[in-house]
Amino acid sequence: MGHVENSRSVAPAPASFSKRIPQILLIGTFIPFCWLAMQAVHELGHVLLAWATKGEVTKVALHPLIVSRTDLAENPHPLAVVWGGPLLGSLIPLAGLAAASISRLPGVYLFRFFAGFCLVANGVYIGVGWLIANGADPGVMTQNGSPTWLLVVFGLLTFPAGLYLWHRQGRYFGLAEANGNVSIAATAVSAALLVVLVAFELIRNQR
Repeated sequence: MGHVENSRSVAPAPASFSKRIPQILLIGTFIPFCWLAMQAVHELGHVLLAWATKGEVTKVALHPLIVSRTDLAENPHPLAVVWGGPLLGSLIPLAGLAAASISRLPGVYLFRFFAGFCLVANGVYIGVGWLIANGADPGVMTQNGSPTWLLVVFGLLTFPAGLYLWHRQGRYFGLAEANGNVSIAATAVSAALLVVLVAFELIRNQR
């Protein structure tokens, strides 16, 4: 008589190190790019609000080895300028994600990850930074009239939103069931973006 055997799906063998090199390059270049680009967009938010409120920007410090900052000689509306960093630093990447999604650009998950990164970073910075960063943005906010609860609410809104954008994105970076498989094109783009951004910041600081 015939018999029935239990069929079980066999998990694929872990990818070898050589096959994971594109994955390592993608993650190893895109996360640093996100960190540097997040700072650039954050400072852009400060600059745009400074210009909008007739402030005078004297310097925007961007360098791969420092934490970015924006210096102003004249700052008539410091509260608006300081909030411009995290607000526009979160909204601009979201706008980029929306544009990429509507246009159906390939690699839209890179836009999604970056937008999530900016939300998480700005959320943590503002939401809990007031505890330790008296001289940074959270300190300037509280010194100029922003209540602490507002900073906490900002963090409670942006941090989970960033985590939501990251949800189920691991497969694009070769994690879990992807078993190390990533887009070679995305890897090349990520590496190129990091090189260009670092070169731009280094050249800019030599002027």
